Amino acid sequence: MSSIRPYRPSDMNDVIDICVRTGDGGGDATGKFSRDTLLPDVYAVPYIRHDPGLAWIVDDGERAIGYLVATADTRDFARWFADAWWPEVAGRYLPSTSETPGERGLIESASNPARMLVSDVDAYPAHLHIDLLPATQGQGLGRRLIDTLVAELRERGVTGLHLTAGATNVGAIAFYERVGFHELERDDGSVTFGMTL
Repeated sequence: MSSIRPYRPSDMNDVIDICVRTGDGGGDATGKFSRDTLLPDVYAVPYIRHDPGLAWIVDDGERAIGYLVATADTRDFARWFADAWWPEVAGRYLPSTSETPGERGLIESASNPARMLVSDVDAYPAHLHIDLLPATQGQGLGRRLIDTLVAELRERGVTGLHLTAGATNVGAIAFYERVGFHELERDDGSVTFGMTL
């Protein structure tokens, strides 16, 4: 029986693994980039480093099989990412002589944390990333993770939450709509959703 619990430092390797194994539109991104740590260094690890109190794990009794990481204040997080986090890790990826397709775009995106400031960021200041291994999906665990985050954000007085999904990740888009998010904006590659708290 899987349970949801707060993140522990011993979960880091599992979080990195889950991020990679779900990082290609919900599918496995292993080998997609010259270093498998790139996706986690952009979409998972910095959130844990910035505010581990907004990180939860789905635990199957043996290991983490899913997680949710978030920030309560996207503007503050983007500043920290630009000033502290990305300068610390960028040397792992820049310059890269072995970039794979899509890697340059991800590195450029990470080098521009202002990308996180969606047009409605003040109405929806918090944002999240959630990843569950495929075998874990469809069991209500994603909904429970979202509910856990929402309760904590309300406790902190946060008024809104957003996230962005790849436009081709139809399963994730359907899930976000089911758990109470509504579409804020869409472009060719992504859909941004919001939830008023």
